[in-house]
Amino acid sequence: MTGRDQTEDMQGSVRWAFRCGSWTPSRCEWLFAARCIQREEKDRIGQFVFTKDAKSAMAGRLLLRKFVCERAGIPWSEIRLERSTKGKPYLAAPLKVGSDSGEAWSFNLSHQGDYAVLAAEQGFQVGVDIMKNTMPGSSSVPEFFRIMTRQFTAHEWSIIQSAGLEQQRLAAFYRHWALKESFIKAIGTGLDFNLQRVEFHLSSEPVTQSQVLRLTKMHLDEKEEEDWIFEESLLDADHHVAVALGPADKPGVARHPSSLPPPTTFTLLSFSDLIASASPLTEEDSTYWDSFKTKADAPQRQREMRTSK
Repeated sequence: MTGRDQTEDMQGSVRWAFRCGSWTPSRCEWLFAARCIQREEKDRIGQFVFTKDAKSAMAGRLLLRKFVCERAGIPWSEIRLERSTKGKPYLAAPLKVGSDSGEAWSFNLSHQGDYAVLAAEQGFQVGVDIMKNTMPGSSSVPEFFRIMTRQFTAHEWSIIQSAGLEQQRLAAFYRHWALKESFIKAIGTGLDFNLQRVEFHLSSEPVTQSQVLRLTKMHLDEKEEEDWIFEESLLDADHHVAVALGPADKPGVARHPSSLPPPTTFTLLSFSDLIASASPLTEEDSTYWDSFKTKADAPQRQREMRTSK
């Protein structure tokens, strides 16, 4: 992490990414990671059928605990993470930093494709979503779009369908999807929200790996929302990530969007970074590794898609 990244984190903004897809944990790494998360989370991760999903979930829990430990100053062993009824993780106690700051942290996690990502901000609701630009597995692109018709407005579909070649149309689709999911995750409503209520208006500026765009506008029930900001960037050529930043739950303590520091790209962490502040919570369980190493990496279709590229 560079000095610039550290400065921006201290201002109340965290953007971290971990590349699960290229992580091949050793026995020592996997067993240590399992010791450093809550027992119920360890058990849940152990039930995944494929190592791809288990690695993503494990990285997500370590990202969350690293964030709470390093930004809130809560000892690793005292961190207690819970899940809302909608499945959104939260800290069992209010998360604030510094006695002179009344702004609570909000954080959110996403994992898809080859990465797990975490976004956190003080004084805002936060939602993050990452999407990998992949061909639909069991249908053609037109059929895939037909199935998803109700998830987007007529304006959004016009942008998606006019994006160019098939791969470009897919990229536009996943860009819109990541934006919608980031908003839904920020407000914490889950599947109960009608996605056609939100419509995104993109700028003509391309999304790249080198900078973060904050130019996209959201319309909610056909009215432009001035209090929501959306950050967009690429982690690599295939992974689009969107961060939604909106008014905090408690009136009077939220920061205005104009107070945000300049956006920063996601910092790519290593496994050593993930566990830099970690301490074991449970005893080592050697059977956990035995179970992990017998799992297939991913469903056959996903393996074939990777080898065909």
